[in-house]
Amino acid sequence: MAIRISINREVCMGSGNCSYWAPEVFDLDDVGIAVVVGDPLASEDKVRLAAENCPTSAIMMSEG
Repeated sequence: MAIRISINREVCMGSGNCSYWAPEVFDLDDVGIAVVVGDPLASEDKVRLAAENCPTSAIMMSEG
């Protein structure tokens, strides 16, 4: 089953926690906001950790 990730760019503060927990999936763009750069399915456990540890809860995961 596929995992979909969405990032609320309005609440992301660019802490970099997501890229710490799942560097193969997340990075920060030129303005310091999180973006998805890799396949979340390949690192599902790490993506869950990134979402759980996001200080602003800007990362949302869904299956489908």
